[in-house]
Amino acid sequence: MDISSPEFWGYIRQMANGASITIQLFLWSVVLALVFGTVIGIVSLSRNRVVQAVWRTYASIVMGVPSLLVIFIIYYGGSAMLAGLFGRSLRIDVTPFGAGLAALTIVYAAYVAELVQGAVRNLPRGQFEACSALSIRPVRAWIHVILPQVFRLALPGLVNIWLIVLKDTPLVSLAGLNDLVATAKIAAGATKEPFVFFIAASLFFIAFSALTMPLVKRLETRLGRGLAKVKS
Repeated sequence: MDISSPEFWGYIRQMANGASITIQLFLWSVVLALVFGTVIGIVSLSRNRVVQAVWRTYASIVMGVPSLLVIFIIYYGGSAMLAGLFGRSLRIDVTPFGAGLAALTIVYAAYVAELVQGAVRNLPRGQFEACSALSIRPVRAWIHVILPQVFRLALPGLVNIWLIVLKDTPLVSLAGLNDLVATAKIAAGATKEPFVFFIAASLFFIAFSALTMPLVKRLETRLGRGLAKVKS
């Protein structure tokens, strides 16, 4: 296929629009998974038996079921579930984007929660005792003292989740979302040039992943402020 043809660049523009949808889905999923996962992780530290039972049930289900199945369950059964919760008179259509966002958030919030739990348990107890001795309110202590250290300890695991969510976003195309992979598939089928368009889609994910490393290094430096450097 001639790359100077209007048809080729038309497909490239469609892929660019699909890439924009992929980025939006990815960023919203990561942000929501981080927020809900942090809250769930802190709450699940409670020794209350009910809280622990709910946490173990939730974690075992979402970690044991493939993300694709969760997407399908929400997309095809989400309307029925919402109607059952809020009444049959309420009609809510679940879009592919909404189903993908909800599924990725639900699944990866569990992994974030597990990371937060482990990081909190690895913090020295003196951090909590110091906050108590200084009469710092619990909410302020968590926000200004505990959570910055938690995120520093959990950063390697959070980076892995970042990359996995990025690679899982194309699964939503199977529910009808016109993301980058879906538009690449359409272009490849129409032009009989799968190599060109699938390689272009692959380069997008490679480039986006490569941008993660400088960002992680800057974040690691910021979170590590005030720590004594070990001399080799």
